[in-house]
Amino acid sequence: MTHPAAVDTNTSRTFKRAFGDLSAGLRSRQLWSHLGWQDIRQRYRRSALGPLWITLSMGITAIGLGMLYSQLFNAPISAYVPYITTGFLVWNFIMSSLNEGSKTFIRNAGLVKHLPAPLTVYALRTTWRLSIIFLHNLAVYVIVIAVFFTSLNQPYKLISHEAAMEHPGLSWTSLLAIPGLALLLINGVWVALLFGIISTRFRDVPQFIDSISSLLFFMTPIVWSVDTLIARFGEDAGTGPRTLIYQLNPMYHFLQTVRAPLIGGEQSWTHWYIALAVTVIGWCLTLVVLRNYRARVSYWV
Repeated sequence: MTHPAAVDTNTSRTFKRAFGDLSAGLRSRQLWSHLGWQDIRQRYRRSALGPLWITLSMGITAIGLGMLYSQLFNAPISAYVPYITTGFLVWNFIMSSLNEGSKTFIRNAGLVKHLPAPLTVYALRTTWRLSIIFLHNLAVYVIVIAVFFTSLNQPYKLISHEAAMEHPGLSWTSLLAIPGLALLLINGVWVALLFGIISTRFRDVPQFIDSISSLLFFMTPIVWSVDTLIARFGEDAGTGPRTLIYQLNPMYHFLQTVRAPLIGGEQSWTHWYIALAVTVIGWCLTLVVLRNYRARVSYWV
C-alpha cells in the first residue's frame, strides 16, 4: 500500500490538505489517546509508583527551591513555595512540549513510514502524553495550596518589600487558569507539528533546544520574580533593558496565564494578548510548513 504522504508533492501542497490533516487527526481521537496511554505504561512498566515518580521528583525540587529562594529573596515561605511550585508545574509542560515535540516524528519514524495516519495524530499523541503527566503533577499543587491556603486566601506580597506588588489572593478568578491551560494545549500541538517537521529535515534542532533549555529556565521568572527586580533596582526596575528579560519572553506570558490565577496573583491582560498573538502566529507558520512539507516527512525520517 502506498503511504498517503508518498504522492506528488505538487498536488499535495495545498492548504486544503493541511487542514484535512488536522481534521483527520482530531477525528482519530481513539488512536492518539491510546498511543499516548501506551507511552506512559511502557515507560513505567513494573514501577510501583509509575508516573508518580515524576510528580514526586518535581514536588521535592519545587518545595526545596521554594524554601531556599524564599530565604535568599526575603520572601514569606507561604507565598514563595506555591509560586515556585506552580512555576515548575507549567514550565515542565512548556519545555516538554518543545523538547518532546521536536522529536515527535523522529521517535515515531516506523509508524510514520508504515501507518496511513495523519501527521497530526503524532503531535496529538505527544501533547496528550504530556497532558497526562501534567495532571499527575497537579497533585503537588493541590497539596501545596492546601497547606498554605490560609495565607493565599487573602491579599499578600510575594516578597517582603514595601515596593513589591500586592496580590489579591485566591478567588473565583482562579478559574481563569482553565482557559490558560487550554491555551497551553493548543500551543503544544502546533509546537509538536512545526518543530517536529523541521527536526526531521534538520536534526540539530532537538539538540539546540536541549542546549538552551537551562538558559531559558533561568531567564524566565520561575525561581525569581519580577518583584525581586523592584526590590533590587527600585523605580528603575520597570524601565530599561532589564525589563526585556521578561517582557519579550513569550514563555513568561504563557506561564503567567496559568500561574497567576492558580496562586491568586495579580493578573494582567497583557499576558493574554501576547500569548494569543503567539498562538495565532505559531499556527499560521505551522499551516504553511504543513502545507509545503507534509508529504516529505515520511522520506526525511
